[in-house]
Amino acid sequence: MLVAAAVCPCPPLLVPEVAAGAAPELDAARAACTDALGVLAASRPDRLVLVGPADAAGPVVHPQGARGSFRGFGVDVDVYLGADSGDAGGTDLPHGLAVGAWLLGRTGWTDAPVEAVGVGEELPAGRCAAVGRDIAAASGRTALLVLGDASACRTLKAPGYLDERAAPFDAEVGRALGAADPAALAALDVALARELKVSGRAPWQVLAGAAEGTDLAGTLLYEDAPYGVGYVAATWS
Repeated sequence: MLVAAAVCPCPPLLVPEVAAGAAPELDAARAACTDALGVLAASRPDRLVLVGPADAAGPVVHPQGARGSFRGFGVDVDVYLGADSGDAGGTDLPHGLAVGAWLLGRTGWTDAPVEAVGVGEELPAGRCAAVGRDIAAASGRTALLVLGDASACRTLKAPGYLDERAAPFDAEVGRALGAADPAALAALDVALARELKVSGRAPWQVLAGAAEGTDLAGTLLYEDAPYGVGYVAATWS
């Protein structure tokens, strides 16, 4: 049963060592993520599942202790999923889930066992919803930490250049996440999300599936587009 969810952006720039001199520019986003994790802890879950973007369609499951690294960004920073040191085999965490592991480590998460699921942009909306339903159907109280960014096309200097469709798309995402509206998330246009370089589409649609039949209230904690990329933080509880 899904009892709470936190939605956070997942750019590696959230990690101060990666951001270097630009680190203070995302302080508000980091603070919102910390507040969101506090809502998850207050829900007293029996387990926490991270859901985030991946290169492969997936879903790919990563157990507690899985390793993530930001060495590819030129910094000597490793993280481990819900653990101080890795003792799990399998593939390394993709960067979005590594950011989630970093957030958990930053807040000292010890409230429940942790695992992660990576889903890629090729995973259809219906399959995303089915993954979410399977997660929520497990016994006990389940909380989700859902990681992903909105469009990367909000300004001329954005990674995907300026696309006039980006701002309306992101506005609908922010509204749906703030209102805890699973139907609106499930209806997001998969093709448009891909064109706008939205990494959060599949994770958000997993959340939509997990939240089917629940009565959760949403709170929008943060919404901005630094560097021309849409970042949203919200809680459902």
